[in-house]
Amino acid sequence: MDFSAFEVGYDIPALPGMVEAEVQTPCLLLDLDALERNIVKMGEAARALGVRHRVHGKMHKSVDVALLQMRLGGACGVCCQKVSEAEAFVRGGVMDVLVSNQVTDLVKIDRLARLVLRGARVIVCVDDVGNVADLAATARRHGVVVECLVEMDVGAGRCGVRGTAAVVGLAQAIAAAEGLRFSGVQAYQGAMQHLTLFADRKAAIEVAVDQVHAAVSALRGVGLECNIIGGAGTGSWPLEGGSGVYNELQCGSYAFMDADYGRVLDQDGRRFDQGMWENALFVLTSVMSHVRTDWAVCDAGLKALAVDSGLPLVSGKQGVEYRNCSDEHGEISDPGGILRINDKLRLVPGHCDPTCNLHDWYVGVRGGAVEVVWPISARGKGY
Repeated sequence: MDFSAFEVGYDIPALPGMVEAEVQTPCLLLDLDALERNIVKMGEAARALGVRHRVHGKMHKSVDVALLQMRLGGACGVCCQKVSEAEAFVRGGVMDVLVSNQVTDLVKIDRLARLVLRGARVIVCVDDVGNVADLAATARRHGVVVECLVEMDVGAGRCGVRGTAAVVGLAQAIAAAEGLRFSGVQAYQGAMQHLTLFADRKAAIEVAVDQVHAAVSALRGVGLECNIIGGAGTGSWPLEGGSGVYNELQCGSYAFMDADYGRVLDQDGRRFDQGMWENALFVLTSVMSHVRTDWAVCDAGLKALAVDSGLPLVSGKQGVEYRNCSDEHGEISDPGGILRINDKLRLVPGHCDPTCNLHDWYVGVRGGAVEVVWPISARGKGY
């Protein structure tokens, strides 16, 4: 093994051509074959439903992954949650960006408008008429047009206006504001994405679809057409996509998958990670201690894994379980005593989004060898 790549000053876990056993840990590992199959499958599904797919970049925070989703999956662009994420994607060449969130701070609004000057299509969500005035004033000052979606609360209980009248009133304010363009509605039902049973998710989405249909019809009645009727996630996209109302999906986790989404069941009662999608993202970790014969310690703890949605699963090792974690350590039950010091383990994180935000690099492997190393372009960009 050539150790020169890991001399002081090089903060990179691997180089193309290395085998997986040579990769420095803990780090994020992408199974490129599985990732590409997931991307192609979602692209084909969206086309079959006759809807667009705007991939959720806040999940992977990677220009390289987003461009792959556009090339292989036909994605029309990305959505993200922060202006700094949008800036990273535009700098990387992703020129159709929706900030699927409210941007109300004047400094952030200014940065958002400046992205249009770089040639990007920029869309933002709005749920407050005061925000309309601030967005419009900034857009006029820069001589640009910023597109706006009225965000609807369709059951998540988070951001968004409630009721058809509120949607129409806010849309009319946007349409009347010089510097802004009304482009549609944002109607994401996030609270139900991880409900285990398909029937429960279906019931929640049917309520959302009725609300969105009423709002879109009312908007059309006052002469406002919706270019984007967006929402949907990995847990519900067939329902919104097949509703005849939504025309743009915003799925993210499908590409990587995680342990929490893996437990969700499709309409045939199959787990997501055993039928519809493959695990493409892993935290690669090394066994660093094995003092007890039935208990090992690895180098991936809280600083390498998000555990808000549960502990990670150990992939490909029967009977071996990740049981506990602290800042720098993961404790692993090894009742068969099969693990050895420096053994590499693939962990399936409980929640992919915040796990990805803990790392600087993706190491993409194919056939056991490192093919690419991609920077996590928008890592840590939370403002």
